[in-house]
Amino acid sequence: MSVTNFDDSRLTAIGLLTEVHSGLMSRFQPVLSAAGLSEIDFETVIRLARSPHQRLRMSDLAAQTQLSTSGVTRVVDRLEREGLVRRESCASDRRASYAALTDAGRERMESVLPDHLRDIEECFTGLLGSDELEAFLKSLRKIRDVVRPCATAGSTESSCPTEREVPARP
Repeated sequence: MSVTNFDDSRLTAIGLLTEVHSGLMSRFQPVLSAAGLSEIDFETVIRLARSPHQRLRMSDLAAQTQLSTSGVTRVVDRLEREGLVRRESCASDRRASYAALTDAGRERMESVLPDHLRDIEECFTGLLGSDELEAFLKSLRKIRDVVRPCATAGSTESSCPTEREVPARP
């Protein structure tokens, strides 16, 4: 197949999304760094903070962050050494364990969130009207549910879909 239309709107859409993501992450980095957090540290801790009982099974945390089992273990090990996260055993399944937010982790999030939310407001959500933001969030969730179906694993009673339930690529 020969592509001759370099102005294809699909290329524009993914290009803009990539540019926006890169720009936002660059904007957010100074605040996260000042709090002693990398992007993946922040993603891990905020996901725990926003989860029921501020904890997730390690397997669900790996699914949500798209890290491998060993990758999420390394992140949790580092956050545990810093006192931000602790591991908890699962009473009903000895093979499973949880990563849980500690009081120090909650305090770290409470200290970084005001500046982080200010950055989000200034260069992202504050640029959109309330109807635009609502429509944008709906669109992002629609796309996220296809490309990262396990992004909310363990955050509710529902679980990650099986491979049979994940929409096939055309």
